Amino acid sequence: MSTPLTDAELVARCRDGDESAWRELVERFSRYVYAIAVQGFRLPEHDAEDIFQEVFARTYQRLGELRDNAAIKPWLAQLTRNLCLDRLRETARTQPTDEELTPSGFDDTLSQLDDAMTVREALNEPCADLLDRFFSRDESYKTIGEELELPAGTIASRLSRCLAKLRQQLEGRISSSGPSGV
Repeated sequence: MSTPLTDAELVARCRDGDESAWRELVERFSRYVYAIAVQGFRLPEHDAEDIFQEVFARTYQRLGELRDNAAIKPWLAQLTRNLCLDRLRETARTQPTDEELTPSGFDDTLSQLDDAMTVREALNEPCADLLDRFFSRDESYKTIGEELELPAGTIASRLSRCLAKLRQQLEGRISSSGPSGV
């Protein structure tokens, strides 16, 4: 199994014209961009889909403007934010300011989305699927076990190992990035 590309490596490949890297970039950040539009700005689904398309079209056109390949995530977040604000301005009767258009709690929502992306990136595929089934889809040990053809006890022990591995990876990231001030 190959090691996943870092964001910087992925962007470098995109800049080199690697089409599979473009597909991976869109897949890696698609939920993030869509969530900013829907959860952060509370746009209707059809507007969020338009924003999603525009973000990745502009990313394709303007990736050369990105100064640091590793900064793709905040760059996409800012691009998404700007397009959402533009959309809200288009639909408003008067021309409100950015501050008036940005929903209260937006920074907290964006922080939560960043945390969710960090967790998602830290998971390998078997753990990601198992934790998604248990926590996001609220499936029981029994249901997961039936679908994976494993005993419920095995599911419980694998969940425990996956959570321990996730904790270790995330604590490693936090300690390597220095104190967070929390």
